[in-house]
Amino acid sequence: MNPALPLSVSPRIAPLFRLQYEAAQEAWVLLYPEGMVRLNTPAAEILRRCDGQRDVAAIIADLEQCFQQSGLTDDVQAFLGQAGERGWLV
Repeated sequence: MNPALPLSVSPRIAPLFRLQYEAAQEAWVLLYPEGMVRLNTPAAEILRRCDGQRDVAAIIADLEQCFQQSGLTDDVQAFLGQAGERGWLV
């Protein structure tokens, strides 16, 4: 099981990766020198907020407000922990 990212951390996309929308894929992707990861909508919405300015708590609050849904903390923290372990975030 991947560790959850603490609420006080302000994650950003690692320098090796670039997050962008690919019209050909009709999806957000994470590009890196060896390839590309096609992101599902929840993953893209979370990673788009990882700008190094907002901490995890602010990202969660923004997602809950934007999608008018509460209780996202565990899922968002778990995803960010996985993304961190994959090297997508610093």
